[in-house]
Amino acid sequence: MIPVLETQRLRLVAPADRHLPAERAFWASDRSHFVGGPVPAHRAWRIIALHLGHWDMLGYGMFAVELKDSGQPVGMVGLWGPEPWPEAELSYQLYDGFEGNGYVTEAARAVMDWNFGPLGRDRLVSMIDPANAASQAVATRLGGYNTGDTFAPDRDEKKVDIWRYDLPEVRA
Repeated sequence: MIPVLETQRLRLVAPADRHLPAERAFWASDRSHFVGGPVPAHRAWRIIALHLGHWDMLGYGMFAVELKDSGQPVGMVGLWGPEPWPEAELSYQLYDGFEGNGYVTEAARAVMDWNFGPLGRDRLVSMIDPANAASQAVATRLGGYNTGDTFAPDRDEKKVDIWRYDLPEVRA
């Protein structure tokens, strides 16, 4: 079962059909460049199905992030770790028009607390394209640091930087 995480302003829920319009817009836009897009709009359904299967296979995955007061989707944040990822990744994407509100940082902190708390995991990374300054800024706000190591899921893909997040007691 996919849990529901809540913050002061946000609700993190299982991806569902109601998130398809926002996902279609994201994946069709240049905003998706650093996460494998743009892709045709019809692939958004497959991406949501992929996320749900990820939960079933690994026990963790991506959450759809909604504003608590309206239910409006603002992005996707969660844990991503398909083969051949070396470990679970804190991954995030923000939909157009929601920048500058701290939503990704707020949702990512909730996912980190869940990862290091109830989920019982003691490691967490983010794979960030060296050109993605916005994602690097989020990782820095979350206490992440660039390890200097790189990762590419396939030989012919561009390498990304591995950023690490320490356990809360190490960060303190």
